[in-house]
Amino acid sequence: MARRPLTGVLLVGGASARFGSPKDLAQYDGDTLRARAWRLLGDACEERIAVGRDGLDDPGTGPVAAIAAGLRVASHDVAIIVPVDMPLLTVAALHALADACRDAAVAQLGPLPCAVARSTLSAFETGERRLRTVLAGLDTATVELDERVLVNVNTSAELDTLAP
Repeated sequence: MARRPLTGVLLVGGASARFGSPKDLAQYDGDTLRARAWRLLGDACEERIAVGRDGLDDPGTGPVAAIAAGLRVASHDVAIIVPVDMPLLTVAALHALADACRDAAVAQLGPLPCAVARSTLSAFETGERRLRTVLAGLDTATVELDERVLVNVNTSAELDTLAP
């Protein structure tokens, strides 16, 4: 069975207050977090969209509004949503989420990364700001992924502890 085409949505992020500098420009294993995530989405998806700083207009209201912005312009029925601060994600993990997607699919530690059907756009446009709440109202599958690939970094010290 052929894999369905995917749109990758990179959540570039906002002010990075806890990180102390723009998180997307932080270096990991010889590359910025942004370039690393962008390359991952290119390997996993047929289309890529960046939402946030220097991407689509930053909706300024967190991941729910950013996902809505990505879904509005997505060309494919399923979008893979990846935050910039998860440098260990893999193509296999993203494809597992896409394969399990009904309305949405999340990893066991969710809510990000996730796969979201473009048809659910209206659920992301209600004004609700909590992603977990939006996903709870959808037919959302949970996918067991290797917890190592789900590590996210909120501070430069956390990034420094990851072994490339």
